[in-house]
Amino acid sequence: MEKHVVVIYPHPDDEAFGASGTITQFRQQGVPVTYLCGTLGEMGRNMGNPAFANRETLSEFRKQELIDACEVMDVELRMLGYRDKTLEFEERDEVAEHLKGILEEIEPSLVITHYPEHAVHPDHNAMGAAAIEAVKRIDESKRPKVWAQAISNNHLELLGEPDVVNNVRPVFKQKMQTIMAHRSQAQGVLGKMKDDPEAETDLEAIAMERLGTESFYTWKFD
Repeated sequence: MEKHVVVIYPHPDDEAFGASGTITQFRQQGVPVTYLCGTLGEMGRNMGNPAFANRETLSEFRKQELIDACEVMDVELRMLGYRDKTLEFEERDEVAEHLKGILEEIEPSLVITHYPEHAVHPDHNAMGAAAIEAVKRIDESKRPKVWAQAISNNHLELLGEPDVVNNVRPVFKQKMQTIMAHRSQAQGVLGKMKDDPEAETDLEAIAMERLGTESFYTWKFD
């Protein structure tokens, strides 16, 4: 069993769609989980459906949604304070050192983050790369494992089968609650999963089909 798990993603809701089932499973085992969230997602396109936020207010809504989602998952939240859509322009060394300091404080046995260059969004790739660099800088005797999540369309072709495939259907109610805590984003993201946008379809059933497993690659350090 893991001693402590640290999840590092750049945006509120990355954890919900990407790893909340796995996080819930760890919490059910009594494993502490800390989420290091890079930004408040203040440059996101979704403003609620129907819209209830605007460009000026979105950051405050997303901050509260993030807090609510972490309460659903029962995890510790630390907000890192970076700006949305600018992580790729931050100095990698500085972000890595920032993360390294937190990781050395917490001393997790496992870090979950995005797989660099296979995470679609520039912020995802940048935060994943900084997280892996942070772990690499930790003394090998204390270095946690890293599970890297790839979400690019061609990751199976280029990386092969993932090392860890978690069936999270048994905890999907909790995963869906975590997703729906991100009220400004959930309907927009889930709606894109529908084959027919006009059809009356059970979004939870669609989400379970698409998001019922969570897969990760174990990062291999040189």
